[in-house]
Amino acid sequence: MGFFEGLDAEKYDRQYSDRQLARRALTYFKPVAGKLALLVLFTLIVAGCGALLPIIVSRGIDQLEGAASAAPALLIAGSVLLVGVAGWFANWIARRLATRAIATVVYQLAVDAFGAATSHDLSFYDQFASGKVASRITSDTQDFGQLIVLINDTAAQLVESLILAVVLFTIDPILTLYLLAIIPLVVVLTVLYRKLARKVTRSGMRAMANVNSTIKETVSGISVAKNFRQEGHIYNEFSQANRTAYHVNVRRGLVLTIVFPTLNAMGGLITAALVYFGGLSAAAGAVTVGAWYLFLMSFDRFLFPVLNLASFFTQVQNGLSAAERVFALIDAEPAVTQVDAQPAGELRGEVEFDHVTFEYKSGETVLDDFSLRMRPGETLALVGHTGAGKSSIAKLVARFYEFQSGSIRIDGRDIRTFDLTDYRRHLGIVSQSPFLFSGSVLENIRYAKGDVSREEIEAIARQIGGGEWLETLPDGLDSEVGERGARLSMGQRQLVSLMRVLVQKPAVFILDEATASIDPFTEWQIQQALNLILKRTTSILIAHRLSTVKSADRIIVIEKGRIIEQGNHDGLLAQGGHYATLYNTYFRHQSLEYVEQARERLAVSD
Repeated sequence: MGFFEGLDAEKYDRQYSDRQLARRALTYFKPVAGKLALLVLFTLIVAGCGALLPIIVSRGIDQLEGAASAAPALLIAGSVLLVGVAGWFANWIARRLATRAIATVVYQLAVDAFGAATSHDLSFYDQFASGKVASRITSDTQDFGQLIVLINDTAAQLVESLILAVVLFTIDPILTLYLLAIIPLVVVLTVLYRKLARKVTRSGMRAMANVNSTIKETVSGISVAKNFRQEGHIYNEFSQANRTAYHVNVRRGLVLTIVFPTLNAMGGLITAALVYFGGLSAAAGAVTVGAWYLFLMSFDRFLFPVLNLASFFTQVQNGLSAAERVFALIDAEPAVTQVDAQPAGELRGEVEFDHVTFEYKSGETVLDDFSLRMRPGETLALVGHTGAGKSSIAKLVARFYEFQSGSIRIDGRDIRTFDLTDYRRHLGIVSQSPFLFSGSVLENIRYAKGDVSREEIEAIARQIGGGEWLETLPDGLDSEVGERGARLSMGQRQLVSLMRVLVQKPAVFILDEATASIDPFTEWQIQQALNLILKRTTSILIAHRLSTVKSADRIIVIEKGRIIEQGNHDGLLAQGGHYATLYNTYFRHQSLEYVEQARERLAVSD
């Protein structure tokens, strides 16, 4: 397997030029412009102190020749100490300013990236792993923030180089011009090196995103892995992703460091030649020993940032690659697009599909010329085989996906004209696998409506089986649910999810009913909670329980994205059509008559 195999860009990734990235980055630096201005000031002080040190020492060396007392030496030592302390203090302030500026920039970039991630529709997460998205929000934003430190350090070195270049000219203009001739060579090497550095940097970040994604998926599914004794398998998956990241980043490191030995060797050769010829000049009396020392020290301090220019651009590519990945996430085009942002207002709950065609992927039609109208307050049960399109209908009402043709209207208004946030406040949704956040039962019930009182929640809870389900919890409403609700049974999770909808008081209720078996008492409690919701909402039920199907005002039978039958339970059974087949296959064994007949058969056989 090649180093870069499997590290392709995501579909929403895009290429930005360095100029585009720099211009975009400046928008994040503007809020910290004041801190950056002070940072520049103290950076200049640091650079000035660095350039001043060799000048003080060189002048001191000349003064020490023939000195009869220790006073000149003390003066030199005191001056060096004073300049050193001033440089240290200025550097300390500059670092504090840089740290605060970085924190502000990274914070805002992460907020924007997270906001973009949460605003993307569900189709986005059908295509792209959430772990890789999280890597852009966490790791890549941090890498981008380091640009401030990098630019600050390089700017300080370049200012110091400019000061020392003037000093070099005052000592030996001809030799200085020869030395400056290496700068174009460094620039050429840097420009040629830039594209390769960007390429390997992107690959390294994608490899780490794969590792992060593998870790997230493994931790999320650890209970399933343990149930099926697949600890070794998930370890091998992580090991493979980590090994790929290792190889990619080793190659990345080799590419990023190959330029430095070359430049350092060049600098060493130039310094050696300078020492030799400068020594001859000093010995011949052409320059003083102090001037020769100043030239050597100044040249070394001048050469270091010049050679580091390649390092600067390499690390800048790291920051720009990180910015490119984060900006691509922010700029990803949403699949769900609203044509307006009208407030929803109070909704009655009339839902109408008008010749809607929908497909998750091009060429794979789920709903084909689908039409359906629901009256306000009506309870509609959707039944059909897996893949018939039941969940798709509910997801389109919730605007989780974009349909390709036709229209969907709520209370006669195009669903695409609503402000999505306001519209979804009127929706109550319970998925097939109820998701609970870490925290208490009370916090999860309040998730959609934080201002509901504890007393109101308890009053609603007592309407469900007299509130007995709360008594089964160790601390009632204050019971901790654990990660993803792991401390609660499936029935308890469903009840908490239904309570979350009850306190929200939505206009439209969507239930993708769980298929997991639960005890009859809990099922009775769940049905009571459902009845409380159904009597005051327009409800779309993707039903898996006979009790839910029978409670519906209308049953819609769907096959391959089309309505093939509709009516109530008894009427559809009497027709002896597709619903009757579904009933005998999926629902009949749940009926009381079936259970009693089974008992009679067992009694006869005994």
